[in-house]
Amino acid sequence: MAALTLYNYELDESCYKVRLGLSMLGLTWETIAVDVFPGKEQTTPAFLAMNPAGRLPILKDSHLVLSGTEAILAHLAKTHDATGKWLPESGAAFALVMQWLNFSARDLDATIAARQHSLFDAPGDETALRAASAKALRVMDDHMTARGFEGADWFVGSGATIADIALFPAFALSRDFGIDHDEYPALRRWARKFRTIKGFMTMPGIPDYH
Repeated sequence: MAALTLYNYELDESCYKVRLGLSMLGLTWETIAVDVFPGKEQTTPAFLAMNPAGRLPILKDSHLVLSGTEAILAHLAKTHDATGKWLPESGAAFALVMQWLNFSARDLDATIAARQHSLFDAPGDETALRAASAKALRVMDDHMTARGFEGADWFVGSGATIADIALFPAFALSRDFGIDHDEYPALRRWARKFRTIKGFMTMPGIPDYH
């Protein structure tokens, strides 16, 4: 088994974030497919032993077992990125990346739930989930509009960080539950730029902007 092993569901937004992180950091990993829909394999005893919350992604790095998408991204950047660019060391930049990781983990939960409701008929109030998703994406678009006035292309600093990786799927996949991307021009520009990063990989539902 490879040193890095990702327990993965191909259509899961959070698993996609980790796949992006692994690929953009130029890492080699093994993927183990998990039957999430409809099998709910992530809630079986073997998976609950790795993550009692019963959710993916789960990453094994040698003897370390990690769950929580943002924690996994931070670990990969801290442990496997010799350049230090994906998780800056400086106080302000580090804090801002962590702020956006927290936003990803909390405020973008609605986008995950809205997409699962739309694609897999998971429980949820469609109207409320779409409204919460639109509100969170508006925060992101406003931020990137302001960054554009500053001549900046990324959420934090002068280059892409794990903040961009954590935030990209929520916007890119939001058309799956009826979000009109034309309402978020700054995010469209950022998404086009994000797609040019070495190691970018796509998944079903990701639009190719021109």
